[in-house]
Amino acid sequence: MTTFAQRCGIHDERREQALRKTARTIDATGLELMRFAWCDLHGVTRGKTLVASAAKRAMEEGVGMVSSLMLKDSSDRTAFKIFEPGGVAELPGFEFASNLLLLAEPSSFRQLPWTPGTGWVLSQPWFQNGAPVELDTRRVLQRALARLDDAGLAMKCGLEIEFHIYRIEDTRAQLDPMQAGWPGPPPAVSMVHPGYNLLNEAWFDMAEEPLRIVQHTAQALGLPLLSLEIELGPSQVEAVFDVTDALTAADNMVLFRNGVKQALRRAGYHASFMCRPPFPNIMSSGWHLHQSLVDAKSGKNIFMCDAPLQGSTPADARYTLSEPGEHYLAGLLEHARAMAVFCTPTVNGFGRFRPNALAPQAVLWGRDNRGAMLRVIGECGDASTRIENRIGEPAANPYLYMASQIHAGLDGLERRLKAPPATDAPYATGAQMLPTSLGEALAALDADTVLTAALGEPFVRYFSRIKQQELTRWDEAEDKEDFQRREYFSRF
Repeated sequence: MTTFAQRCGIHDERREQALRKTARTIDATGLELMRFAWCDLHGVTRGKTLVASAAKRAMEEGVGMVSSLMLKDSSDRTAFKIFEPGGVAELPGFEFASNLLLLAEPSSFRQLPWTPGTGWVLSQPWFQNGAPVELDTRRVLQRALARLDDAGLAMKCGLEIEFHIYRIEDTRAQLDPMQAGWPGPPPAVSMVHPGYNLLNEAWFDMAEEPLRIVQHTAQALGLPLLSLEIELGPSQVEAVFDVTDALTAADNMVLFRNGVKQALRRAGYHASFMCRPPFPNIMSSGWHLHQSLVDAKSGKNIFMCDAPLQGSTPADARYTLSEPGEHYLAGLLEHARAMAVFCTPTVNGFGRFRPNALAPQAVLWGRDNRGAMLRVIGECGDASTRIENRIGEPAANPYLYMASQIHAGLDGLERRLKAPPATDAPYATGAQMLPTSLGEALAALDADTVLTAALGEPFVRYFSRIKQQELTRWDEAEDKEDFQRREYFSRF
């Protein structure tokens, strides 16, 4: 009798070996619970927790999940009328909150360091007939990576993530049944460092207790953490991770963000990956994505050049980048406005795009320029030559963030686009501006037929429908600050 994983066509020797290894670990460690986690449209993990004996079977047969989980906006409201005739006509298989099955990726198995006796495994949804759910955001990235593979290329990514850590002072409002809401209020908090003293050692010492929790959590999960730093804003910190392949980097971001929130919460802290927490005098948090393409066989960085193009100047892309590197850079610029909604997907995040704040404002690139949207880093002969995209916010779904880069960059490669000169005035007037609101970003995506076709029109319609509901609720909210406290600070 075949298993569900076999009927889905994903069971092979590699998966079989990973399943056996996981089963041995469960038996050897006395694991009691297993969390089957799935990353939703908003980058938040959801799923089910099974007892260990049931988990072994579920690794091959799947775990039931209500399909409406894939239709939730950022407040957990269902954005489609699933119980009305034609309510999900464009999404066959999602009628009436029907069942999907989560299948685990056994190689992703971890033992969670903050909760003894609990395992964790990343999962993806499938229809009951064994067909993949193409709207799953991890599959969106996998399809983009398949395009790269067809071209003989692979993507490498390094993560640089700013976020805020607060000490929880009072949970009464958040847990008071008389104040329960949809979404509910966040806890009352205080800062772990006063800010406005970038990389200050004394501030690090002040915040060392929660930062140690971040360190130990990341390392126990096997994540390639390089550094923890004090950022400029009050209670703001940064975590930097070593380079991995793109899918691993995206998986790591999901695990880090959700793991750190849980581990810190148990210790009395609140980690927020909201771009602009709802307090005065804060600094916006960004997620800077370092990216390069490599030859899939040799591993050579194809952005690296051996010498500047003859006749080029430091303002020219070919002074630092190879010809493919210039084309990829130009593709990112060409589709910058359309991909912004995948890099900055919340109403809150667009408040970061302001002048002289180490954040971009316009569609520009620069050589080692932290005011530009795209920062080209490296020199000729430098194997670490890369492009840093600085428009992301830390609440972004990592699979969509990276997929948007790949499709935009590939369009530049295929059309051999040329990059304009580098900027030396990133906040000057006259340049094409990045979207300044979620509504403008959604409109820019709708207008970009190339990026829409690459991502798939059904996915873009689905994504836009859910984000439009979030935007509508924002427009209708009388108290914008309260909306952001409940919608983002409490949940992201």
